[in-house]
Amino acid sequence: MSVAPAPDHACAEHGVAARRGREKATRALIIALALTGTLLVAEVVGGLLSNSLALLADAGHMLTDAGALSLSLFVAWFARQPVSSTKTYGYLRWEILAALVNGAALLGISAWIAWEALTRLARPEQIASGTMLVIATAGLIVNAVAAWLLHGSHQHSLNLRGAYLHVLGDLLASVGTIVAALLVRYTGWLPADPLASVISTALIVRGAWRLVRESVDVLLEAVPAHIALAEVRGRLETIAGVESVHDLHVWTVTSGVVAMSAHAIVREAAAHQRVLEAVHDAMREMGIGHVTMQLERCEMRDREMHLHP
Repeated sequence: MSVAPAPDHACAEHGVAARRGREKATRALIIALALTGTLLVAEVVGGLLSNSLALLADAGHMLTDAGALSLSLFVAWFARQPVSSTKTYGYLRWEILAALVNGAALLGISAWIAWEALTRLARPEQIASGTMLVIATAGLIVNAVAAWLLHGSHQHSLNLRGAYLHVLGDLLASVGTIVAALLVRYTGWLPADPLASVISTALIVRGAWRLVRESVDVLLEAVPAHIALAEVRGRLETIAGVESVHDLHVWTVTSGVVAMSAHAIVREAAAHQRVLEAVHDAMREMGIGHVTMQLERCEMRDREMHLHP
């Protein structure tokens, strides 16, 4: 017969696993940043030598990548700083701010690339397709490695997702640049260069907008998308002894940390401890780990009317 681990032991195991996950993500960010910085220099030089907008656009993405990875790395360290008497949640929200900055930067650089591409379509320019092809192929390899490094961690953190989207955008841009270089080299069709930059940019706008939207939702303390508030209320009101629930709030503190607060009418004082334990169990099953519950024997407005008729 298997025995469930004691709560303290389970919490300790969870803490060790979380710390190892953070260390792994940090190592991935450091390696990805080193690869990105090296490729950035190569793409700027190669873009200027070949006169390729697609390559310069990719270098622009790489610049934002380097900034995004640096910011993500800093925030990953900063968010682990201990809480204080004035910052009771510590610096967890820095992760969300970094994700917002990353998403906004992606949208901004995408708009600039689209404008430059329209200008190039109106006035095509000669391109050194050989240089363009070599640099773009190197970019594809580097971005593929960086995306692979970040893939295992990006689903659990908005901050890492922002960095991952930057790298993924560059990976797509590299593919487009290679195709454009081949078209220019073997057909002489110059519009392929700006068109490749537009296509690669369009592919990442959706992800960037979603990142910005989710970051803003967290900052506005909106109900997480994967949780239905009506379902939370229903689960609470099915607990024996709970008469009704009001002032219910569910929000995200940072990636993976969901909080809930509510008031509930529980007439029997002797049932309060049992109800509290049942509430915590029910919320844990729904992925809500930080629970604040106020139990009342009557609604506050009824109490005030009784005290002040």
